[in-house]
Amino acid sequence: MAISNIRYGEGVTKEIGMDLQNLGARRICLMTDKNLSKLPPVNAVLNSLAKYGINFQMYDNVRVEPTDQSFLDAIQFAKKGEFDAYVAVGGGSVIDTCKAANLYAASPSSEFLDYVNAPIGKGKPVTVPLKPLIAVPTTSGTGSETTGVAIFDFKELKVKTGIASRAIKPTLGIIDPLHTLSMPERIVANSGFDVLCHALESYTALPYNKRGPCPSNPIERPAYQGSNPVSDVWALHALRIVAKYLKRAIRNPEDCEARANMHLASAFAGIGFGNAGVHLCHGMSYPISGLVKTYKPKDYNVDHSLVPHGLSVVLTSPAVFAFTAQIHPERHLEAAEILGADIRTARIKDAGLILADTLRKFLFDLNVDDGLAAIGYSKADIPALVKGTLPQERVTKLSPRPQTEEDLSALFEASMKLY
Repeated sequence: MAISNIRYGEGVTKEIGMDLQNLGARRICLMTDKNLSKLPPVNAVLNSLAKYGINFQMYDNVRVEPTDQSFLDAIQFAKKGEFDAYVAVGGGSVIDTCKAANLYAASPSSEFLDYVNAPIGKGKPVTVPLKPLIAVPTTSGTGSETTGVAIFDFKELKVKTGIASRAIKPTLGIIDPLHTLSMPERIVANSGFDVLCHALESYTALPYNKRGPCPSNPIERPAYQGSNPVSDVWALHALRIVAKYLKRAIRNPEDCEARANMHLASAFAGIGFGNAGVHLCHGMSYPISGLVKTYKPKDYNVDHSLVPHGLSVVLTSPAVFAFTAQIHPERHLEAAEILGADIRTARIKDAGLILADTLRKFLFDLNVDDGLAAIGYSKADIPALVKGTLPQERVTKLSPRPQTEEDLSALFEASMKLY
């Protein structure tokens, strides 16, 4: 079980200057994106750095939904700066970019594909020591502050992939609920859907003792190990918080209790999936994001088409859980009950349909786009979407039910319309 240290509480960001002082850090790299650089979370960090006389350089060129090129640009900055600590202030895009910058600056002779997940990259184990990284999440979704995973769009193949290693997880995650108050409604929703799927997928993933073969050396043990007794605790707890607070957090930006709880749920689900792993919703989401045509989501201030990660993940969730439920139906039924389904008279063989219907109702209540067709895809795109899912073995192999190309085609087709 591997997680970052976590500090939670309103206003804890003001301690970051002292943390860096305590680490003896002299040259700090502060990473964020252009939108956030003008907002209160970055301001809070800058105030703390100034108060404690911390010497830093700011990189605010992080791309929302990063690409291999945007990672390389940040890596270049990190190599030039010769930093001895990193601070990432932002959502998963910023934290993941900062993890990659830290890794390749610490391993300057490595080729970019050396650490990228197989089969796209070489998936080499990380054996170099990294510098401390403090992550300050500003969205309540990716849980990136607790995980050793960094995701990006690999432009040449039009597919998302990433780097997964315990070695790149942040040293400290500062979870300050005040930062969630500046999030617009759709960003709260799409981030929350990521938490929902992290919890559902890690709880229903292939069990750790069914995943094989056992690695010959512990350094080769993957970050994603399958559902296990420890991650189950975090995943279920996160799911309960989502059921209770996500709708409130979306509908009322002033609901501090709901937003604070979703910020915690994001970290809890991160601890769950950061060790258990996710499966088909995430595996299928990567080409949905990577092949985006013209879709631009509401509330995102970006100059490029993008499908927000949480949205790309949740749109396939009804179809996926209807498909996986024949393995461990009782877990799928338990999840449906947590999300509000009445299962008193339910038959175990209907678990998948019950969870799928519960998810559809949940998404309908929150005005989510009506399936892949609503974000610009048609049946003609299914072969390309399947082709983009096939290399995602790091996650698709954790599905409790193995899937063929035909199965994936059927799942994409079933996700074209939700309601």
